[in-house]
Amino acid sequence: MSRVGKKLLPLPKGVKLTAGAELLVEGPKGKQTVPLPRGITVTQKDGIVEFQRDGDDKAALHGLTRALAANAVQGVSTGFTRELQLFGVGYKCDVKGRIATFTLGYSHAIEFYLPDGIEMRIDKPANNLTPLILTGGDKQALGQVAAKMRALRPPDPYKNKGIRYAGEVLRKKAGKTGASAAK
Repeated sequence: MSRVGKKLLPLPKGVKLTAGAELLVEGPKGKQTVPLPRGITVTQKDGIVEFQRDGDDKAALHGLTRALAANAVQGVSTGFTRELQLFGVGYKCDVKGRIATFTLGYSHAIEFYLPDGIEMRIDKPANNLTPLILTGGDKQALGQVAAKMRALRPPDPYKNKGIRYAGEVLRKKAGKTGASAAK
């Protein structure tokens, strides 16, 4: 039984949900669409949305549809934030318009295009750590952009330099010592 699908979804002020072949969620920060599979019905009453399914074979889609709708409602009302940290001497980032330029120790600078709906700002660096804050209304797109940025220079296990998620715990490896390297 889907516990997520059974939860009621309250709509914040200013958010409008329209059900048809797909759900259209409109709010102050834009609009998003959520696919509505067959067998899942949506009822809306007094600012609360409820999802029902036709049978138990639709249990997985029931929870998925409700979760995607909840993410869309939060995205158009408050938005999502993802924080990355740039760690390393000489590693830096600069944002001009929709293009972020990274200097990550390679022989060239890397230009990263920010898709529509994703904004990026850079906070003041401290202790060789530069916080990069990504914001957007689409949770999936925001996570994909953050993953692509992290892939430009993943954290090195020996020096811990690179791009990492805020709060990501890294285990630093010891590396070789002089005595064991000679054998």
